[in-house]
This record gives sequence, structure tokens and C-alpha cells, in this order.
Amino acid sequence: MGQGDGGQDGGAGSAARRSAAVRAAVRQGIVTAHRPVVGLLDVQGIREAARALRAAFAEAGGGTEVLHAFAVKAAPLVPVLRLLADEGLGAEVASPGELALARAAGVPPGRTVLDSPAKTTAELREALAAGIAVNADSREELARLDALLAGRPSASPIGLRVNPQVGGGTIGALSTATATSKFGVALRDEGARAWLLRAYAERPWLTRIHAHVGSQGCPLELMAAGVREIHGLAEEVNRARRAAGGGRQLDTIDVGGGLPVNFASDEATPTHADYARVLAAAVPGLFAGDYRLVTEFGRSLLAKSGTILARVEYTKSAGGRRIAVTHAGAQVAVRTVFAPEAWPLRVAVFDAGGGPKEADPLPQDVAGPCCFAGDLAAADRVLPRIDAGDHVALLDTGAYYFAHHYAYNTLPRPGVYGYAVHQQDAGPREGVRFATVRPPQSLDELVAESGGGAHAADLSALR
Repeated sequence: MGQGDGGQDGGAGSAARRSAAVRAAVRQGIVTAHRPVVGLLDVQGIREAARALRAAFAEAGGGTEVLHAFAVKAAPLVPVLRLLADEGLGAEVASPGELALARAAGVPPGRTVLDSPAKTTAELREALAAGIAVNADSREELARLDALLAGRPSASPIGLRVNPQVGGGTIGALSTATATSKFGVALRDEGARAWLLRAYAERPWLTRIHAHVGSQGCPLELMAAGVREIHGLAEEVNRARRAAGGGRQLDTIDVGGGLPVNFASDEATPTHADYARVLAAAVPGLFAGDYRLVTEFGRSLLAKSGTILARVEYTKSAGGRRIAVTHAGAQVAVRTVFAPEAWPLRVAVFDAGGGPKEADPLPQDVAGPCCFAGDLAAADRVLPRIDAGDHVALLDTGAYYFAHHYAYNTLPRPGVYGYAVHQQDAGPREGVRFATVRPPQSLDELVAESGGGAHAADLSALR
């Protein structure tokens, strides 16, 4: 599979880089007995994915102008956002914190999109002053924008988020286009279409439309069906504007985010090229050049480039089942631990020196450090025999797994390190270079975060 069809090489190249990085992380002291869990990010893999995304939509759309705005929620890490910006991507943000990260990474306002169902007046005012694109999520938010824009023109492109109500995928919590989804204006509710047409007709400054059908668990055809609905609505808005003697009003369609990720192997499938082809077939007018496009991919860009590497502290057995007790559990893999059927992760086993283990496969549990019985990254999984001092790697964790730290047992956030593999047989350092993306959280930082800082309250003074 070439870059133009997904940017991954069938997984062989990324798997080889990952193995080299694990070995180097052990030998160079990135992971140690005192720092027993780390995140690793494949810089080359991230670059390849970003380039393949751009190539996929360029091929499908000819001269269609596309802004690929990375969903910051998937990897809220400034060096990662800066790397993606260097590859021509923008940022989709959904909170003041995510906007601050995008700014720190140097993403310009004109390449930033603000979504969220709960924007405050202050957030909206800040975005409008900066020229950041805004997608209004509700009728009430649109009324708030009316007040903010009264007599105050803004350079911000503004659109409405529409829920096409085309249905959900296999993971309910991630299905954003169901009949009762909390996101957007529900298109098929009684009177909604007429209200939307009127809202656009009364506000010539509304020039965009947005929809997001879902990501993991949603087939490409369902996602394309949602885009077809909003493209049809956009055409209807523009016909009404022309009938009233005006020109084209809607100039941009934001197709939202999300592609499902294959968590079963190193192959990146479906690809962004697959999705672009499905979109072009389902919505031929989308790439005709009449509209600029915005995408908001996150997981599909980074998942395959991330690995959580953890040292095995102990092994034991219970009820005839062997258990490896590691330092990677719910605090770094919260979705997998609490919803293992929806979010199973592949596990690779490496020895104490960082070399791959392949012999003596048997059913084992891979347990984390948290003090509850369900803290398992994998249960009854056939893996090479794991021994104390070995290392386990949770694969495909480049998106969300470094974002959703769960501070149970006051476990610190692990460090995250980017790596580049220049050559794999270059002496003791294996030609692997590391750069700190996010330093490990210190115990002093944990104490301060938990109210133990210099300005912490003395509750005993309250009577």
C-alpha cells in the first residue's frame, strides 16, 4: 500500500520501526525500573499519515480546496500539533484548553475550527475576535452569535452543525448522528429543515455547514450518507439564495471527523483514500469545486503510530491463569479497561533487553497497577510467556490513549517520546533518536495538583 492509498506500507515498516524503538527505549533508559511506563510516537508514521490524507483528498477532488483540521482531542500534545501543522494540517478544537494548545503549536486562526456543544459567550467572543471558524451547535448558540455579531462584523467563517440523523454505528457512545444525539440541529425533527433554511436566509454571514456522523464503529457508507444529507441541504440553501436574487451563500462543507481504525493488525484500513472514494461516489457534487471542504480526522491519523510500553513488575497465577502485573492499566488505557469489547488492544511482548519474545505462547492476563479487579489491558490472551522484568507494548495507542489519563490511585501521567529510526544496525543506540513530547509527571506536580501547593487552603481554619 503506497502513500497515496493510506500512507502506510502494509504495516511492515511501522512494525520494524516500533521494534527498533522498543529495544532502544530499554537500552537508552527511556523506560526503566523507576520510569516503568512510557508512550512512544513514531514521527515518520505520523508524517506519512498526514501526507497520505492530503494526497487522498487531492486525488479525489482535483482542485477542491481542503483544510484538514486535526481533532486536537485525539492527541492534545503541542509538539504533535506542531508536527502536523508542518505537514499542512490545521486544528479542530472543542475547548479553551485545546485552543490554547493549538495556539502554542503555532496553528494560525485561519486554520483553526471551533466546535463544541457548550461554548461560552467568552469562547465565542474570543474566536470571533481572532477570525477562528465557528460551527454553532444549536439554535440557542446561534441566537448568542446574533447578539455578538450585531453591528460587529467578524472575519470568522461561521456555520451550523447539523445532525443528519442517519443512524449509529456499533459503539453507541461514539455515534453522533442518531435520532437523539446531543450534537447539532436535528435535521429530521418536525419543522427542523424549514427552520434551517430560514436561519440561513436571515443570516447571510452563515457560510458553512457541518456534520459529523461518527468514527470508530461507523461504516464509511453511513458516514457518506450523512455528508450526502448536508450537501443536499447546502444546495437547497444556495438555490434559495439565488432565487432571491443573491449569489452563492454556502461556500464550505465541513464533513466532520472520524474514520474507524483497524485494531487487529498493523495494516491501516480503511484508508483516507478509501473514504475519499466512497464520498466521491455517494456525493458526486462534493468534489466538483463548488465548495471548500474541511475535515476533522483524529484517531485515524495517529492511532497506528503510538505504543504504550510498560515494564512487567511481577507474574503470578490464579485459578490456573497466568497473570502479568504491569504498569499499564486503566490510567493509560481507560477505554480498553472499561469497555474491552469495543476497544481491544493488541499486545506485544518484549524481553528485559527490549527484544521480541515469540516462544511458549499460553493464555495470560495482562494486568495494570490500579487497585480494582477489572484493571486488565488484556484477558485470557494467548501471548508468549511473560516473565518479571519483561516489557509489554500496547499497540495502536497513538490517539486518545495519551489524552485520557485516569488518575486512579494518584498514578502520574507517563512521559511521551517521539522517535525516529535512521538505521537499525548502527551500534548500541540502534540509530534511534528520541525527543521528549511530554515529560513524565513528577510527584511534586501531583501533590500540587491535588491541593498541596504553596497556596493550598487550610481547611482546619474553617469553623
